Amino acid sequence: MTVAEEGAASGPLAGVRVVELAGIGPGPFAAMVLADLGADVVRVDRPGGTRGLRIDPDYDLANRNKRSVLIDLKTDGGTAVVLDLVERADILIEGYRPGVAEKLGLGPDDCLARNPKLVYGRMTGWGQEGPLARTAGHDIGYIAVTGALSMIGTADGPPIAPVNLLGDYAGGSLYLAIGLLAALHHARAGGPGQVVDAAIVDGTAHLTAATHGMMAAGGWRDQRGTNLLDGGCPFYGTYETADGGYMAVGPLERKFYTEFIELLGIADKAPARDDFDSWAALSDAIADRFKERTREEWTAVFGGSDACVAPVLSLREAPSHPHLAARSTFLDHGGITQPAPAPRFSATPGAVRRGPARPGADTDEVAHDWGVTSLIEGNPS
Repeated sequence: MTVAEEGAASGPLAGVRVVELAGIGPGPFAAMVLADLGADVVRVDRPGGTRGLRIDPDYDLANRNKRSVLIDLKTDGGTAVVLDLVERADILIEGYRPGVAEKLGLGPDDCLARNPKLVYGRMTGWGQEGPLARTAGHDIGYIAVTGALSMIGTADGPPIAPVNLLGDYAGGSLYLAIGLLAALHHARAGGPGQVVDAAIVDGTAHLTAATHGMMAAGGWRDQRGTNLLDGGCPFYGTYETADGGYMAVGPLERKFYTEFIELLGIADKAPARDDFDSWAALSDAIADRFKERTREEWTAVFGGSDACVAPVLSLREAPSHPHLAARSTFLDHGGITQPAPAPRFSATPGAVRRGPARPGADTDEVAHDWGVTSLIEGNPS
């Protein structure tokens, strides 16, 4: 079955061809975003697989909606096959350390020589130049040097890494996807192809722009856990319930706060919200009250209100939340519960068309659809 037969034309990126040189983390996720939106993503896997975290390919959701071919990039024949794909592609994504793609004969100069309209996406932690460009790293280090990690955690505790959502995926994958689509728009408007240098440190730093503005204006202290949005404010944080669950509280606006303390049942005894010296006492009053009922009971109390309170759900619980269920924010495909494509489009909705690609499983299909006979004839994989 071809991609067209499986509904590839359903997304706004239908007709866009992407070559992804297999890697781990933010590069594959960015390619998944494009694939979810209808792009035809062909992942070039290597014999022996990629290094890093191992996961059964059937569960690697970052490879959903893609097809895979197996090519040995360490041979001249393998490089030639990839360049044949590049000639027919709109976008290429690679996540090697600087200089590695060039050594393989697949650097920007090599690829743009074959396809001057190509958008060449480079996903790294440190970027293509700078003193750390060629050194190893991971999400936690990238967000550390940008100042972002310093904001997360309690005032009297260490910084807490927010899994790898902030660096790898927000500062990395999504910025790469934005850059690729902007460059593709430019190329399709008559401009040349170009290189998109997406560094996690750059994207993560960019995410802190509003905070830097508040700090410059005197509205943000460069000290963790002492500000309005970082846990320093008693009405913007999380509170434990009687059963060990947690509720997320965020009624920043006065009218929402008024509804919050009324529903919480402390309106007649809560310290003044605008008296910073009373914030500790207010936090204690809120915490003590939440401890009197279970998470489920508090969810019922605040359900449908404007008090800006929500239960803190686990990954397994989230798909069953009534609002998320009504919006089909999660879906089941191939026996795996997973987030649905986002964002949503009224005329050209994205979809999960395929499960995660298995390495090399789609070689014949891609050779036919892309017209690259060298995938079969000359590929020494």
